[in-house]
Amino acid sequence: MKSNVVITGCVLALIAIAVTLVTLTVAPEAVSVSHTESTSYSWYYKPRNDGRQPVVADNASFIDAYDVMYLGDPEDSSIYLTFDVGYENGNTEKILDILKEKDVPAAFFVTGHYIDSNSELVQRMCSEGHLVCNHTVNHADLSAMTSEEEFLSEIQGLEEKYQACTGQQMPKYIRPPEGKYSEAALSLATDLGYTTVFWSFAYEDWLNDKQPDTAKAMDTILSRTHPGEIALLHSTSATNAAVLGDVIDQWRADGYSFKTLDEFYD
Repeated sequence: MKSNVVITGCVLALIAIAVTLVTLTVAPEAVSVSHTESTSYSWYYKPRNDGRQPVVADNASFIDAYDVMYLGDPEDSSIYLTFDVGYENGNTEKILDILKEKDVPAAFFVTGHYIDSNSELVQRMCSEGHLVCNHTVNHADLSAMTSEEEFLSEIQGLEEKYQACTGQQMPKYIRPPEGKYSEAALSLATDLGYTTVFWSFAYEDWLNDKQPDTAKAMDTILSRTHPGEIALLHSTSATNAAVLGDVIDQWRADGYSFKTLDEFYD
């Protein structure tokens, strides 16, 4: 009899432990991360396929206190086409050819290495009416900056390279590399007169040895299109160079038009 009681007690204990483990797995205890001005965030959005604007960065309510772009007017069927440009592999020229043929403006966020090694393409972007914007000298994580001097060297250093290359002042738009930001970084950028530009569409187009299928890319880009979209593409992508012309044609057929970042608040 005693042994049965012991066995029953052990079984009940094991059941209790199992229930506890399952509960912790399905509904783990929430871990709250306290916010400070130096807390690092990664930009994200929640894609939709119904033609409506996605939810973006709903973990960082402070962003609208600073000069930040990420979504345009939900009633305006406009697209703001932007490219991140860190290095050259032959596709940027193809993309520029398409933009010229289709008469579409874009913004190119470039690094110091790109300006140094591709000055003619940077000059072409500028002369053909595109905005050439700040992506920092070294593709640096702005949220990890420990001093204002370090931040300024990355931002103003690129301005100097651009002016030496084109003879013009760099437009005051910055995109944080890899979408990493902090409240301190947004504040410093705003103080310098910059607008920080995030995005409401992007897809995995940056891996040269794992380029998306062109048909799948077209479907992804078009199915997630929405009014006021800031589209982020990479100019190194062979897929983007292959599909961009058809994407632009379909966007226009669907009633969309194109604006520059300078027209964002018009």
